[in-house]
Amino acid sequence: MKLLATPIPGVVVVESAPFQDNRGLFYRAFCDQELAEITKGKPVRQINLSRTEVVGAIRGLHFQRYPHAETKLVRCIRGRVWDVAVDLRAGSATFLRWHAEELAPDSARMLVVPEGCAHGFQVLEAGSELLYLHTAPYEPGAEGGVRYDDPVIKIPWPLQATDLSPRDRAHPVLNEDFGGLK
Repeated sequence: MKLLATPIPGVVVVESAPFQDNRGLFYRAFCDQELAEITKGKPVRQINLSRTEVVGAIRGLHFQRYPHAETKLVRCIRGRVWDVAVDLRAGSATFLRWHAEELAPDSARMLVVPEGCAHGFQVLEAGSELLYLHTAPYEPGAEGGVRYDDPVIKIPWPLQATDLSPRDRAHPVLNEDFGGLK
């Protein structure tokens, strides 16, 4: 596994080295030993799978507040998505900046979204599936979100947004009083 830094500290792209032959391919999808620096030694506590059918659909931008904050390791196992991490950490040098990666099974890449960052994605291919590894279990009372079209963050999504959940439509936009997450 190769760890590739992004402009946002803690947001990392993990490249796996696929082995391919006439039978197909194999690659290491997760290794706690190799990723211990990223997960800060926290074990994976929950694994989620999402499937999104509609091209242009956006899920997010989601996060969990402390003390239930989590690091997410996100891999696309079917289809193609544009995956985004937004730095919401108070005092961060990259506060309110975002980084995106196109994820697809063939790339064997995974995006690491650290604690204090929001996560979302847009579907580029119908029936896309994401596998998420979380370092903390979901806690409904700690969930939070920011609108995908927040005018402060200004994410230029690759496609027009075609499908959003009522919950994601209701996320607030940030204002000048937002000081970030602890």
